Amino acid sequence: MIRQESLGGPEVLRMIEADRPEPGPTEVLVRVHAAGVNPVDWKVRRSGGFLGRPPFTVGWDVSGTVEKIGRGVTRFAVGDEVFGMPRFPAQAAAYAEYITAPSRHLARKPATLSHVEAAGLPLAGLTARQVLVDTANLQPGQRVLVPAAAGGVGHLAVQLAKALGAHVVATASPAKHEFVLGLGADEVIDYTSMDIATSVTGIDVAIGLIGPQAGAALATVRPGGLLVAMTSDTPPEVAANAAERGVRALDFLAEPDHAGLEALALLADQGRLRVHVAKTFPLQDAAAAHAYGETGRTIGKIVLVP
Repeated sequence: MIRQESLGGPEVLRMIEADRPEPGPTEVLVRVHAAGVNPVDWKVRRSGGFLGRPPFTVGWDVSGTVEKIGRGVTRFAVGDEVFGMPRFPAQAAAYAEYITAPSRHLARKPATLSHVEAAGLPLAGLTARQVLVDTANLQPGQRVLVPAAAGGVGHLAVQLAKALGAHVVATASPAKHEFVLGLGADEVIDYTSMDIATSVTGIDVAIGLIGPQAGAALATVRPGGLLVAMTSDTPPEVAANAAERGVRALDFLAEPDHAGLEALALLADQGRLRVHVAKTFPLQDAAAAHAYGETGRTIGKIVLVP
């Protein structure tokens, strides 16, 4: 498994030998076939974030096979293929060959996705779904702003919003426009040359926004609309401005959700949701995977393979 003894750059991620964990009551032991890499992973690696001081192991996205079941588990049997985002934001230690997870933090892997693809889906997919469906109650015909639409959350949010019948306004650099349009976006804005605040109007839901981006997007949201900041507190000045404009401004953090995973799996098996994997790395090269992700130029997801 991958472990870090200190906070810092990618080089703090080290491969170590560890005993195979044992599932407790209501838990399953999963043999990891693939583990997704997300921005929250390297943010926690640098700052400690939700996990505090090291030692700890980052990683939450996982796809694999049930090897053993704990007392009281009825949803799965040994040999079942599963995927999920267990324990988030507590430690799941998904950068490993085996992990334990509460059975209700997992769902059956989509039959049409490989383990590598399935490992890229849980955190980003649940983030998009829980914002669009559970938080925004997105309706057909509503206008959604998806920044960084070629990224992990973004490329799934575009597809989910289209599956819900929304009109999707996406932002991406010019080199990624064709990819984003291929996901189903109705409009793609070049954020490198256009001011979103002045070129986009009438947005019902603006998602996937952190820090200063939230202020720029606020101007696009109609009165009565919704602005969602993810994994970061909405700046106080943005929250105050939103209140003045009659816009709801909410902070959001994804939660483990087996029903949400099942809904995502169904869309994938129906051919309405695909996971784009930019690159895979062997588990022992987790440091290289983080360095690659931190360039900020990735299209889709990065996945580790034990």
